[in-house]
Amino acid sequence: MIKGQKVVCVNDTFPEFVRAIYKQLPVKDNIYTIREVFLGREKIVKGGDSATVGLLLEELHNPPDPFHKGEQELGFSSERFAPLEELPAEEEEEEIAGVLTGAWAN
Repeated sequence: MIKGQKVVCVNDTFPEFVRAIYKQLPVKDNIYTIREVFLGREKIVKGGDSATVGLLLEELHNPPDPFHKGEQELGFSSERFAPLEELPAEEEEEEIAGVLTGAWAN
């Protein structure tokens, strides 16, 4: 996952304590844009000894992580998202042209 990539939320089930500290949470099947990719902690409370890939999203903004010394914004595990399958612009134009041509052919 990279900055600027579109992703779709596949898991929006959060424990109650997460709901209490976040202002905005992703919603399943909604599409988001990655704002930042970072190395995160596996566990939010008291830190964790294993790492995960964390994401900040353009569409969602949250307060600083109370357990991060640098006051990094609370983010989300990348495992909650799947890459959005997008067609490159050229292929998309060709597909649309083919549909329009097919529509007029009938």
